[in-house]
Amino acid sequence: MKKVVVGLSGGVDSSVTAYLLKEQGYEVIGLFMKNWHDDTVTISDECPWLEDSNDAMIVADKLGIPFQTVDLSTDYKERIVDYMFNEYERGRTPNPDVLCNREIKFDVFMKIAMQLGADYVATGHYCRKGTILNDDGTETYQLLAGKDGNKDQSYFLCQLSQEQLSKTLFPIGDLLKPQVREIAAANNLITADKKDSQGLCFIGKVRLPEFLQQKLKPKKGVIVEVPSTIETYQNIISEFSSKNEELAYFAQKPIYHLEDGKVVGEHQGAHYFTKGQRRGLDVGGTKEPLFVIETDVDENVIYTGQGKNHPGLYRRTLFVTDAELHWVRKDLELKEDETMEVLARIRYRQDLQKAKLYKIEGGLYVDFVEKQSAITEGQFVAWYLNDELIGSGVIS
Repeated sequence: MKKVVVGLSGGVDSSVTAYLLKEQGYEVIGLFMKNWHDDTVTISDECPWLEDSNDAMIVADKLGIPFQTVDLSTDYKERIVDYMFNEYERGRTPNPDVLCNREIKFDVFMKIAMQLGADYVATGHYCRKGTILNDDGTETYQLLAGKDGNKDQSYFLCQLSQEQLSKTLFPIGDLLKPQVREIAAANNLITADKKDSQGLCFIGKVRLPEFLQQKLKPKKGVIVEVPSTIETYQNIISEFSSKNEELAYFAQKPIYHLEDGKVVGEHQGAHYFTKGQRRGLDVGGTKEPLFVIETDVDENVIYTGQGKNHPGLYRRTLFVTDAELHWVRKDLELKEDETMEVLARIRYRQDLQKAKLYKIEGGLYVDFVEKQSAITEGQFVAWYLNDELIGSGVIS
């Protein structure tokens, strides 16, 4: 009998994952990951870990499977929290959920599962795994979108490797969310009607400014409103000598200066804000809401523009360095000067967008057919062929 360790989070998805695997004849063990101790920055009634671990234990008892809690808080602090602080300090916006899957669930947690003699690790992600049998008898694993388009979580797993996929199962990937809740209810699982947790992976809802203020001190600066008429790029070029020159031009971040607009307010630290953000600016009296179009952490200035159609929010092209480039499908990896037409997204739940990949020395350009709003450094871009996620990278 094959042994599977399920990451039981205390939610309905992982509960049904454990139930389905047991029904399929696996020997199932439930493990709850405790990754956070500091309750001062969590909103206490949203996803407290104590309640979650208790729910996970009740589910395990109901299913008749062994259960234990593992404390991964040291690894979590070093690999996720410290990384987040460092990225925000640099004026970038990290994605802790993607990192959490790469560094914690499918690395630290997976190693613990293997030490327990597991053949597989299973999670309650809405995605699917495909297997291609190669001519030489080896197998290539595919990361496929979940059947439920509203819940597809393949983006969060965009950094997984072939080795990690080989040891992973996604039992609910072929189900819709309402079906998962029906299965939980039919089997009297306590989590059947439990709300989905939101916020940071394994921490719950966090007051992000307070969270960041633990390490990044408040620092007063000005908010500048930039009119939509200002040129987004410093020098408008009509002709390019090469495709690479064109891509490099459209991938560059617009640079703003204080004289490009007017001061309309104050903030407590540019590193607390991210591109595309609307809340927390506390500036009134504008015809349309203000959106952050750029942050300058060196000068501690936030540049904003009126309305979600402000040209400063939009870019066509982004760049990923070789160091931050990851191929789930190594066999499809582009060589220098090769291109590929793909579908891509720069954030979870964004509709897939038509784009073309251009591999050059030192990295890869992702050139979208349509301009994208709030391309944010530090976030992940993921690209697909049909419903298969084949690669990803950190936006430079």
